[in-house]
Amino acid sequence: MQAVSRRLVQRPLAGGASICSSSSLRSLYGVSNHLNGTDNRRYASSLANKWGVGHLARKGTGGRSSVSGIVATVFGATGFLGRYLVQQLAKMGSQVLVPFRGSEDSPRHLKLMGDLGQVVPMKFDPRDEDSIKAVMAKANVVINLIGREYETRNFSFEDVNHHIAEKLALVAKEHGGIMRYIQVSCLGASMSSPSRMQRAKAAAEEAVLSALPEATIMRPATMIGTEDRILNPWSMFVKKYGFLPLIGGGTTKFQPVYVVDVAAAIVAVLKDDGSSMGKTYELGGPDVFTTHELAEIMYDMIREWPRYVNLPFPIAKAMAAPRDFMVNKVPFPLPSPQIFNLDQINTLTTDTLVSDNAFKFQDLDLVPHKLKGYPVEFLIQYRKGGPNFGSTVSEKIPTDFYP
Repeated sequence: MQAVSRRLVQRPLAGGASICSSSSLRSLYGVSNHLNGTDNRRYASSLANKWGVGHLARKGTGGRSSVSGIVATVFGATGFLGRYLVQQLAKMGSQVLVPFRGSEDSPRHLKLMGDLGQVVPMKFDPRDEDSIKAVMAKANVVINLIGREYETRNFSFEDVNHHIAEKLALVAKEHGGIMRYIQVSCLGASMSSPSRMQRAKAAAEEAVLSALPEATIMRPATMIGTEDRILNPWSMFVKKYGFLPLIGGGTTKFQPVYVVDVAAAIVAVLKDDGSSMGKTYELGGPDVFTTHELAEIMYDMIREWPRYVNLPFPIAKAMAAPRDFMVNKVPFPLPSPQIFNLDQINTLTTDTLVSDNAFKFQDLDLVPHKLKGYPVEFLIQYRKGGPNFGSTVSEKIPTDFYP
């Protein structure tokens, strides 16, 4: 094929003219070849354009076969929030680069969410700077979703939630072509928090804003969805043991949010005119629940009678402490904590609510879903007699209630 191409370039036409090669045309008209690496200019600013990505050239009607102009590297895309964010980015015609460090099957489900070649899995090592540069090389948007609520032998809270985020921000700053950088933190992130994860998230926010003052910080509350890490463990515990432990009496208040709404908020930030740059958004659901009230919703959806065991904080911490003590002292990995996670128990000692003066969903022209109903329908999989098992709410109301 190459030989045929050379013959076509060198063969003269009937009038004596010859076909010029693409390289000769570029040299004749001074066309830059930056896509092929021959004109690799660096930009001076930390973020290439202060107006965000709103100016990017778009083609098509806005569907998955269109071109949005966004090339996003989404770190942590194989996690809970990642699949919903990749789906929303891909369906609007964005190219999504998916760094992953595990098995090649980890990002396999994400490739189906976009058009052919639009979702690109890329192997990387979060501790290797050259690896991070490689997955950012073609991107103009970087979104960091990496985080974990428990420690392992290989990664501590500070490694996952702080140091990796700091390294990504520094590499993005050096890159020079990144137009938007979004750091996903967590609601309640504070250096004075009793939770190590929340303290590490707060340190990560400071490190990111120090490197990239134009970065956008997103602080989602506890996220609810099909693969969540709160209602699923609760339901599995109830199915196995027949009761649910209420840590601290179930009086802690928080604002759980539907995971799809969090993904929609991140996409809305990317679509704006840059007004969200440098801001911090706290993304909580429309309703405030106690732990006991959320457990009642779970029991109602799986159609089982509520059975609780009140567990004071000292006892819960004593039950969770051995795993944290042994995690770095045994030569094998320990199981991931579900209900009895020491750091999550520390989080439950204080209420986690959206601040009154914070930027919220409403500032992005979004209305979050109420939790009751569709967002928790995935729990029907835990009904022991199938999806139609048990009594509905209307069947539980006494007959003399009606006139």
